[in-house]
Amino acid sequence: MQDNYSAQDIQVLKGLEAVRTRPGMYIGSTGIDGLHHLVYEVLDNSIDEALAGYCSEIFVVIGKGNVIEVRDNGRGIPVDLHPTEKISALEIVLTKLHAGGKFDKKSYKVSGGLHGVGVSVVNALSDWCEVHVHRDHLEYFQRYRTGIPEEPVKVVGPSGINGTITRFHPDETIFETVNFSFDVLAGRLRELAFLNKGVKICLTDDRLPQPKTREFLFEGGVLSFVSYLNKNKDPIQDKPIYIEVVKDDLEAEIALEYNEGYVENIFTFVNNINTREGGTHLAGFKAGLTRVFNEFLKRSKQGKKLEEGFSGEDVREGLTAVVSIKIPNPQFEGQTKSKLGNTEVKALVEGLIVERLTEYFDLNPLVCDKILDKTLIAAKAREAARKARDLTRKRSQLENASLPGKLADCSERDPAKCEVYIVEGDSAGGSAKQGRDRAFQAILPLWGKMMNVEKTRIDKVITNDKLQPIIAALGTGMGSTFNIERLRYHKIIIMADADVDGSHIRTLLLTFFFRYMPDLVKSGFIYIAMPPLYKLSLGKKTSRYAYDDAERDKILTEWKGNEDKVEIQRYKGLGEMNPDQLWETTMNPETRIMMQIKLEDAVDADEMFTTLMGEQVEPRRRFIEENAIYVSNLDV
Repeated sequence: MQDNYSAQDIQVLKGLEAVRTRPGMYIGSTGIDGLHHLVYEVLDNSIDEALAGYCSEIFVVIGKGNVIEVRDNGRGIPVDLHPTEKISALEIVLTKLHAGGKFDKKSYKVSGGLHGVGVSVVNALSDWCEVHVHRDHLEYFQRYRTGIPEEPVKVVGPSGINGTITRFHPDETIFETVNFSFDVLAGRLRELAFLNKGVKICLTDDRLPQPKTREFLFEGGVLSFVSYLNKNKDPIQDKPIYIEVVKDDLEAEIALEYNEGYVENIFTFVNNINTREGGTHLAGFKAGLTRVFNEFLKRSKQGKKLEEGFSGEDVREGLTAVVSIKIPNPQFEGQTKSKLGNTEVKALVEGLIVERLTEYFDLNPLVCDKILDKTLIAAKAREAARKARDLTRKRSQLENASLPGKLADCSERDPAKCEVYIVEGDSAGGSAKQGRDRAFQAILPLWGKMMNVEKTRIDKVITNDKLQPIIAALGTGMGSTFNIERLRYHKIIIMADADVDGSHIRTLLLTFFFRYMPDLVKSGFIYIAMPPLYKLSLGKKTSRYAYDDAERDKILTEWKGNEDKVEIQRYKGLGEMNPDQLWETTMNPETRIMMQIKLEDAVDADEMFTTLMGEQVEPRRRFIEENAIYVSNLDV
């Protein structure tokens, strides 16, 4: 133990050194999410130029070696000498924390990058970064190594364009991976193009033998966004309701459209930032919506059919909406900016929704009647669901009653240490119960396929005999009564056969979790077990497992010369494994392989579940035709 603790032991981190020492404080993590956050920080600068009216085109390129290039046709980062720092403004922006043009609201009325740490953090966490600025008919350039300028900003020649080009390569000693995902970036760029109508955003992947490019340009803004979200659904309106308001310091763009489905799908944004946890703007939108519907219910002939009026849950059944607002001084809860906290925004958004939606329904009574009809049915279903919940709660207390699914619980009571396997079939469930570690692993066997919740109202879901045991075992409730604090297991593992039926069961379960317990997916609690496809035996004493054909072939190559002695067993189902094999390959935390289900792109996820499980056949047929070439190991 050190006794002479003194001033010399106090470490002072200067400049960008603090970022490299504690990167998680600035970008959330050094995993795949933090890696992509680097691109978003650079992109924010270009988008802010677009918000200010100076940028119409943005190009993002993933180059060979995972080098990122972002270029725009904005004004270009200022390069003149800063009056107090006496160095180029470009160098200040790239090397100083909390430096930028977004604090006094003179250069940018609204912006997404509010903390002034964005591009400097990207520079700090890259092994190299370089910036070309085109402005004032000249091209300026500066290059950095781990955030440190190699030389002062210099003029490299004349220029006939305006804009900024930023290129960087993430530091491989900091990040767990530097392999950028085209699909993840495409999702964010598509989102930004919807939120900034008229701005063209292109993404190119130059790492491929044949470069892949996607271009996003939506003149309709969030109106186009809602139409995109509902493209494979059955809308009950001819076109979405669109509200655009500029009032005082609030700019709002809102679109909403009802479909024949039963799930609400609302996306909220503040200054182009996806507020996944909602906040005061979402609360205002919901409150305004409920007020308007209850007012029109009173006016209608149907008002007498419902004494209590509509709940918020009723008026949002089958609703797809995008709420995008822009304000000068947003107050976000947490560094991740996922929830808006400005108290004044709730009343502002609620007021404009009441005003504009009332006006719309007055002018479009037929649309109003259609939506009221749907909402009235939803209210009746809600009441039926409440009665079913009450009945289920009285009939089955998890701790002292036998569940229909015959849950074999674990002895551990700390949810963070517990996991539950949802297992397809009786024999697999039996093997899993015998092979598990009873201390922390619970087993919930299922028989047969459960319902497709994409086509079903909540009252039917709650009373379904295949889903009831899952709802009861997890302990969270579902829908409006869902409470993640009551979750009994922090690993929910779907274990099904590697065949057509098993794939269908996995998809049905994932649809259920995504639609009725989405926070389990967002929090990373859902996993898919990956049982082996093959067992290869070389004589009686040597055996290995292969999880796909490539691994099988690799083992066979290693055992070359003994082909006549190799026995290959192809597992058709989990039931073919004895308890020891199931533990060794699929349940032992030290050796098992599992896939964690993550919600990287909620828009893509919604589209996928609608395509695969929704009412429309044509999008599903198209999907199968386009993807059949990629299918392997599918038993038919």
